[in-house]
Amino acid sequence: MMNNKGIAKLLNLIGIGLLVMIIVILLPLTLPRVFGYDIYGILSNSMEPSISTGSVIYVEKVDASQIKVNDIITFKMDSQSDVVATHRVVKINDDQSFVTKGDHNKTEDAMPVNQKRLIGRSVMSIPFLGYISQYLFSDYGIALIIVMFSLTILCWIGADYFKNKNI
Repeated sequence: MMNNKGIAKLLNLIGIGLLVMIIVILLPLTLPRVFGYDIYGILSNSMEPSISTGSVIYVEKVDASQIKVNDIITFKMDSQSDVVATHRVVKINDDQSFVTKGDHNKTEDAMPVNQKRLIGRSVMSIPFLGYISQYLFSDYGIALIIVMFSLTILCWIGADYFKNKNI
């Protein structure tokens, strides 16, 4: 049977473990924003195999003049919409608009991307993180994070209780 100090240590370790899990899950979804990257989830297979469905991509804001053929860019689908797409630049037109195509698609996108719709260049992707992100920012995911934080605090309160108990 475990003594009070052993129970306190166990509860403290469980609390630390829960907190580390929360940080490890949320860090790649928050920290890159501090360094100026936008984060997007990939919802379709149009960029497979380069970028898998369910991935998260990190997009750096760049001037349109820095974009080259073969860069993967993220752009607004049209100037009146917040819907975005991420495709590869296959050609740069004389008017400096970008002809794009998803790696998995057979044909080029119907409309070239003008510079005003450019959001930036994709610099990195993490497979499956998009699915996790989508869940975490749902009502259930937010509830899960709240429960995990609450359990962490309860473990630490319990650890203090058993550490200070004189039995």
